[in-house]
Amino acid sequence: MKVKNKIVIITGAGSGIGKATAIHFAKKGATVVVSDINLEKAQEVAEEIVTNGGKSLPIKANVAKFEEVENLIHTTVEQFGRLDVIVNNAGIGPNLLKTHESLLKDWNRVISVNQTGVFYCMKVALTQFLIQGYGNIVNIASLAGLKASPNNISYSASKFAVVGMTKSAAMEYASKNIRINAVCPGYTESALLNQLLNAKPEMDAILKSVIPMKRYGKTEEIADAVVWLASDNTKFITGQTITLDGGTSL
Repeated sequence: MKVKNKIVIITGAGSGIGKATAIHFAKKGATVVVSDINLEKAQEVAEEIVTNGGKSLPIKANVAKFEEVENLIHTTVEQFGRLDVIVNNAGIGPNLLKTHESLLKDWNRVISVNQTGVFYCMKVALTQFLIQGYGNIVNIASLAGLKASPNNISYSASKFAVVGMTKSAAMEYASKNIRINAVCPGYTESALLNQLLNAKPEMDAILKSVIPMKRYGKTEEIADAVVWLASDNTKFITGQTITLDGGTSL
């Protein structure tokens, strides 16, 4: 996949899908800005990349704060002269309550990161892309953004929003040499899945029973799709949602 020498920002890259994606980009020759709300985790991932011969820069950013998103993207451009790709991966999960039981603070917290945070990153990145004359955005949505997800109202709402924002913005900027796509992972080995299984251990057997492949996805498998969409191998693809769920949506 052709991503060599690209300048790539990945939010929420301190762990899980974000970390796997950062490492995968670096292995393919991209320079990776590892961004996370936890600077220590971002530094650990960046150090791992550099130790293995890659190029990386850690930057702390809370995507729910517009000024921190601005700083993330402006610092990247100042450091490297441009931004080729941004992967909007930062996200948090809900407390697994029925809609009428949901707490307002939990709704506001999830929406601020998963939905508003993606909007902030898209807005600032698109401004830079228009100056450059090109750019590429890959948003991390979810199977929960394509189908019903009970006891998950805030997370589901935020991920449906990410799919909608991806498609709307892709139409707006397709003629500007800017591509915008999303990946929709199903149940993937990650902190969010662990959160669910720790709260309800019985869900492990239930979830695997509805996955035709009878296993969870691996973060490296999601990363592979993200890098593909960000590469020059997919120049005619925009506004798409790639579902990686082991057949669950079938």
